[in-house]
Amino acid sequence: MGMDEQIRSSDGTTIAFDRSGDGPPVILVGGAFQHRLIDESTAQLQARLAWDFTVFHYDRRGRGDSGDTPPYAVEREVEDLAAVIDEAGGSAAVYGMSSGAALALEAAGRGLAISRLALYEPPFVVGGSRPPGAPGVATRIAELTSSGRRGAAVEYFLTHGRGLPPDVVAEMKSTLVWPALERVAHTLAYDIAIMAGQDRLLSEVAPSVTVPALVMDGGESPAWARGAVQALVGRLPNGMRLTLEGQTHAVAPGVLSPVLEEFFGAGSNGSGQAGLWQTASTLL
Repeated sequence: MGMDEQIRSSDGTTIAFDRSGDGPPVILVGGAFQHRLIDESTAQLQARLAWDFTVFHYDRRGRGDSGDTPPYAVEREVEDLAAVIDEAGGSAAVYGMSSGAALALEAAGRGLAISRLALYEPPFVVGGSRPPGAPGVATRIAELTSSGRRGAAVEYFLTHGRGLPPDVVAEMKSTLVWPALERVAHTLAYDIAIMAGQDRLLSEVAPSVTVPALVMDGGESPAWARGAVQALVGRLPNGMRLTLEGQTHAVAPGVLSPVLEEFFGAGSNGSGQAGLWQTASTLL
């Protein structure tokens, strides 16, 4: 993996990242909990993409080696991504995962120099496909983390925010990754804030994003993911949908990487060859 580097966002917050590979720049934007210390899946994706691209994998603010400056606002995270894009040369392709996909969409809508946008299962709640998160989740998480109850905050988010069964969460608490989840518990409120704007993202932001956008879901993912992807891609002027068969929300890097390689590489040769993006457009 590349050297650990740091830049400063507009408000002075330090943003840490890895840079690896050589070629057109690609930036990876993680979802809830994800940061470089524990995000092995994205690290594997970065390693695969680095054969053809210069890949930037950064810790979103409040996570890992990045700093944090209160009060939080979604706009600050957009500025963080803008700083990474500037470091990448002023324009880049962007891949966003889950709530990171919603953040990447927000950034594209605000005019950041994103050349191509790939999004995997942004967690929009549409058409009653799943119950919305319990009201007040962000407030409760803030209360728990500020009082030092980080484990309780993670548990509350997973059960009340994500709807995971308590016994599944209980099993997670015994794993080695749980302490790392606790360390970023306060940032869960950030992801909730991003997703709180889902109606605006779908109705106002998505129609304004004209860059080529590939929106993906997993063939084994729950119905809500299918509904979310369908709702978003129908509102993107240049949106294409692709279902990765056999995949879940925890998409395998080995399945995802060739898809991203083809999509992000599609604009570099201008050949208009029949590829996955044309196949994807038939699935709308």
